[in-house]
Amino acid sequence: MIGLSKKIIIGITGSIAAFKTIQFISDLTKEDYEIEVILTEAGSRFVTPVSIQALTKKRVYIDVFDDDPGTITHVDLVKDADAFLVMPASATTIAKLAHGIADNMLTAAYLAATCPKVIAPAMNVHMFENPVTQRNLKQLVDDGALIVDPDVGLLACGDVGKGKLAKASDVKMILEYAMSEHPLKGYKVVVSAGPTQEAIDPVRFISNHSSGKMGYAIAKAAFTLGADVTLVSGQVALSPLPFIKNVSITSAQDLYEAMIEEAQDADFIIMSAAVADYTPATTATEKIKKNDSDLTLSLKKTKDILYELGQKKPKGQIICGFAMETTDLISNATKKLTKKNADLIIANSLRTAGAGFKTDTNIVTIIDQDGIRPLEIMSKDELGFVILAECLKKREAQS
Repeated sequence: MIGLSKKIIIGITGSIAAFKTIQFISDLTKEDYEIEVILTEAGSRFVTPVSIQALTKKRVYIDVFDDDPGTITHVDLVKDADAFLVMPASATTIAKLAHGIADNMLTAAYLAATCPKVIAPAMNVHMFENPVTQRNLKQLVDDGALIVDPDVGLLACGDVGKGKLAKASDVKMILEYAMSEHPLKGYKVVVSAGPTQEAIDPVRFISNHSSGKMGYAIAKAAFTLGADVTLVSGQVALSPLPFIKNVSITSAQDLYEAMIEEAQDADFIIMSAAVADYTPATTATEKIKKNDSDLTLSLKKTKDILYELGQKKPKGQIICGFAMETTDLISNATKKLTKKNADLIIANSLRTAGAGFKTDTNIVTIIDQDGIRPLEIMSKDELGFVILAECLKKREAQS
């Protein structure tokens, strides 16, 4: 994770979407971020300082002249900030920020802030698409701000179009990116995630219980650390990740073709997908009807994707595989490391509580040529950063 005790300034402007920021603040405070909130006068018409203070346990600032004795609030407040987020950002506030107009507490504090800045616009589609607004947003980008583009949808005014406040998860990704160092900048990271599905007929398939959570966590962490990320994902209940390249696959053969293609110019490959070892020898073109006889399926081996990647590995490329076992975890994972020509294996046991499929946590052992390192239980989000740090160390050791 990016790290606790980060200080985030959140500016709320006059938009109906302001109520969504209240939930966002609530979520951040549960992760121990320090939150300071500034409201514009128009923003205070949509959400109240009382509701915000109940969450942050801090004063909410509105009036630029409402300073405590001996302080200049709009300057002092942002001196040690790790990020400044304007969410939602109205067209009026965007225009002021783009032109350095510091006529309220929010715009004055923004101008005084030297930390990374993130802007999440929300407004009527025609206001957003107006050349003036687009020109102002471009100016903010040129000045170093990160923009979280609004979504397309039904707006409060009844219009349908681009102007709906971006999903909180999208804002969170950009915010964490803004607060992070980017040791993976310039590197391409390819991550596989989720299960494969091997068709028996048009209705049925063979699969496994993988949720894709581990692979998605690694991909998000790689983006946060500045990488150019490609996520090759099987069919999961998770939404495609924003700001990265998402490649959707179904079968093991699909995954093989996608990974071989994406691996050609990859610096890091992390194979966290749960790939079927066998697939039906033939797939029925019509639904197989039930009858009085037993059904016998003939299975054939799928391609060993990790092995193929290991054989084709160019100099400098780092390959990380996963090994989930029910018995002999360390022995089987160590054999996999050598056989597949991988640089490291992340091993975990389905028998260990808090690890394995569908959980939000994992308990793994990292195995490489240097030894065996068991890790304590942690969230899959945290583990994503740990795995990438290990991969980067391998890359740097080869340089």
